[in-house]
Amino acid sequence: MVCQKSDYLIVAVKGVKASGAKGVTSRRFRRGSICSTGGKKRMEQESKGIRYQSENRKAVQNLMNLVNEESLKEEHRRQNGKKATGTDGVTKESYGQQLEKNIEDLVSRMKRFSYKPQAVRRAYIPKTNGKMRPLGIPAYEDKLVQGVMSKILNEVYEVRFLDSSCGFRPGRNAHQVVRYINQTVMTKKVNYVLEADIKGFFDNVNHDWLMKFLGNDIEDKNFLRYIKRFLIAGVMEGTEYHASDKGTPQGGLISPVLANVYLHYVLDWWFEEHIRGKLKGEAYYVRYADDFLILFQYENEAIRVMEKLSHRLKAFSLELAEEKTRILPIGRYKGTKEEFDFLGFTFFNTKTREGKYRLGVRTDKKKLKAKKQGVKAWLQTKLTSPVAETMRTIAAIVRGHCNYYGINGNFMAIQKYWKYVKYACYRMLNRRDQKGRLQYSKYLRIWNFYVPKPHLTVNIWQSQPKTI
Repeated sequence: MVCQKSDYLIVAVKGVKASGAKGVTSRRFRRGSICSTGGKKRMEQESKGIRYQSENRKAVQNLMNLVNEESLKEEHRRQNGKKATGTDGVTKESYGQQLEKNIEDLVSRMKRFSYKPQAVRRAYIPKTNGKMRPLGIPAYEDKLVQGVMSKILNEVYEVRFLDSSCGFRPGRNAHQVVRYINQTVMTKKVNYVLEADIKGFFDNVNHDWLMKFLGNDIEDKNFLRYIKRFLIAGVMEGTEYHASDKGTPQGGLISPVLANVYLHYVLDWWFEEHIRGKLKGEAYYVRYADDFLILFQYENEAIRVMEKLSHRLKAFSLELAEEKTRILPIGRYKGTKEEFDFLGFTFFNTKTREGKYRLGVRTDKKKLKAKKQGVKAWLQTKLTSPVAETMRTIAAIVRGHCNYYGINGNFMAIQKYWKYVKYACYRMLNRRDQKGRLQYSKYLRIWNFYVPKPHLTVNIWQSQPKTI
């Protein structure tokens, strides 16, 4: 391992070529390396083997052996058949009609290195700010290969990632981050928070740097070769093809773990090894996907780290969104009215009934407004649908909302949402009733039968474990 300088900061990378696939030899797979491995137990043993390698070796080897017929069939079984199709138009059902033949052919092409991922199909979903989020939907065969490779990567990196990273990792979720922020602000010397946002992260991941990072931990050149192919597969928008010289498309099964690898080296490792130890005051860092916060004791150190952070990101082809990046006072020593948003929640200074300090947490107003608008728009499409079907879906929507936002101190917000959906649904049923107005008492019986009452589901005030 050598150290390469990034401005005045350092990142540890292995001495591999930045060109990714171009720097890889054309070495073929070992004979029989891609074959049936004999069921789930064997696959579990192989996963343990990966974790053992990752824990005890500087770099992991022989990963491509695990992309075999058995693992691909298992990935096919796990696929959601209702998901949108890629540019090939192939569904789970159609691919499964000749599963044995299709998988055998796929494995054969991978052995010969003639398998090349297809361009992803571009689709858009609305964001809470009114803009559209681009998604890349892979072809079905590519979903299978990506799914298997992403599981392998997760086994490699789960023991290498730091506890400060929480997004897209097994056994970790957003509630743990919210609890961590709450406990840290409440119990540590925290006076300031650096709220940062990376501009278009998934669209600007540098492929050369990503391949260097992967090469630092993985010695299987064939495995890296296929990752490179996925990165440069390109995008189909309608009938127009766009080449991919940077970025990792959101929607790909392998994108989340690749994003975590990139930010592990760019942010997590950097902060832990080169920032935290040089600060006089306390500092705490937490990241969920490409969203992160840094909590500080001293304002001057927060300002200094923000400057270094900007330089750090630029060195790796990333940029801070200036309009969304700021330092603000927060904590029991800063009884201000400042607030910040993170993971769909708004954090703010408040007091208990006894007059003691508390970090309040409520649903982000923008998120709440977007959720309401989404339900309203959806109900307008259900004017002719069976009532029972509509109510069951409404129940699932309300339950999902409570499961995420039902945290300590946020009951009023989820109750407000519950009441809004309740009334919006009532108006919709009245619009479809041609015989007369639906009696509210009758509607309440229907509503109470299907939809659960608002309730808290997560206790963020409980003691924080040693790890997030």
